[in-house]
Amino acid sequence: MTTNHTADATQGLSRFHSLDLLSTLIAVLRTDGSVQFANAALENTLGLSRRTLEGADFSAFFTDPALLQTALSGAKVQDFAALRFEASLRRLTQDPVPVHVNVAASERLGEMLVELWPLEQQARQDREERLREQALANKELIRNLAHEIKNPLGGIRGAAQLLEMDLESRELKEYTQVIIHEADRLQSLVDRLLAPHRHPHLVGDVNIHEVCERVRSLVLVEYPQGLKVVRDYDTSIPEFRGDRAQLIQALLNVVQNAAQALTERIAQGDAVITLRTRVARQVTFGRQRYRLALELHVIDNGPGVPDAIKERIFYPLVSGRDGGSGLGLTLAQTFVQRHHGLIECDSVAGRTDFRILIPLP
Repeated sequence: MTTNHTADATQGLSRFHSLDLLSTLIAVLRTDGSVQFANAALENTLGLSRRTLEGADFSAFFTDPALLQTALSGAKVQDFAALRFEASLRRLTQDPVPVHVNVAASERLGEMLVELWPLEQQARQDREERLREQALANKELIRNLAHEIKNPLGGIRGAAQLLEMDLESRELKEYTQVIIHEADRLQSLVDRLLAPHRHPHLVGDVNIHEVCERVRSLVLVEYPQGLKVVRDYDTSIPEFRGDRAQLIQALLNVVQNAAQALTERIAQGDAVITLRTRVARQVTFGRQRYRLALELHVIDNGPGVPDAIKERIFYPLVSGRDGGSGLGLTLAQTFVQRHHGLIECDSVAGRTDFRILIPLP
């Protein structure tokens, strides 16, 4: 009897599975407001699994639960065909997301259909597009600038060496040494600016957790005291085709950036970096919709990214600390984009979250 009941319930829910293909956030509720089904887009937004959501009171996920409760009460007595209102959804670790809500009675008795459209989604897609275009323009500018600087630099260094050979005064030779040293320093900077374009893209099977473990071990060697690197892995994530070396370098740059921002906390002994992997379903980035994507978070408990550079954090030569080259995150962005992925940053004081999205097969 129990087996038949379970099979009926499973079969009943299977009719909702086509809703997973939609980017709209959708919940099917019972008349008491409990969740009967939540689609993949809603799972991703709330940061909760379908199993956790099913049976829960859906109004509890609103900052103002009364809004949904009132709408459901009206729908029960069929005061209207559909009710639209604006509200905010609570999320586990992030700020509430403003949404446009549509509540309607389902064709089946005792079911309510709730559709939600994040108001930030369009703004986010516009921002992604703007950042991508800006990154491409920056790369082209930097590449051209680096080539323009490189040729005269060689001439300056060569002339300084020739001049040094003709000089007898030790004091004057010190000046030529300064010229040669500074020319070498600029040459090194130019090489680093051009480095992303020189790396060949060597594709093979990549296990993201091997990449994470490699980076974790490297960072802990560099910071043996005062820093804890927490693993929070979803081990079901499949392997995918990519360049392992480039992904290690990209993640290492992001984690090192986090560690450098944690200098004070490392000294106090309570610095924490979390490496979190998840599977995101039905996600859109770079104007493409993907059925599955790897979602890799690097979360730290540092002071946060300064407001002045938040929008420019991936630009070349932009750094939030003294002595920083401002090239680490630019390189990370380049390597992630080579995997058709996206990297973004969400930062407040006490919590900075770098999120890397890469399509999965």
